[in-house]
Amino acid sequence: MASLFTKIINREIPGHIVAENDDFIAFLDINPLVEGHCLVVPKKEVDYIYDLEDDQLAGLHVFGKRVAKAIEKSIPCLRVGVAVIGLEVPHTHVHLVPLNTMDDINFSRPKLNPSQAELATVCQNIKSHL
Repeated sequence: MASLFTKIINREIPGHIVAENDDFIAFLDINPLVEGHCLVVPKKEVDYIYDLEDDQLAGLHVFGKRVAKAIEKSIPCLRVGVAVIGLEVPHTHVHLVPLNTMDDINFSRPKLNPSQAELATVCQNIKSHL
């Protein structure tokens, strides 16, 4: 069965896509820790990040760097943090989280619940800096 992320990649369900190429996609987390929280995902469905081929693992991070730089230009933050948890969706993904404090990347805190319009605005803002 296709993962939730594969369904976004295949456009079976909507997603606020920030960036995409042949191998990777980045989209906004719909329940972000902070505004601008993005997920970077390989299009190939692999559950565990360290089961990716070396070139895919490297490519994921290089693609994520481009997205992180756009987030930095779009969202007031000190830097963009990176987290790999990998338990919530069985499809490799990297969280890019704008940081102003250490608590901004605390996954046990309550998530935000932005409207679709708010997500669309944030998405367009990040895309404009790619």
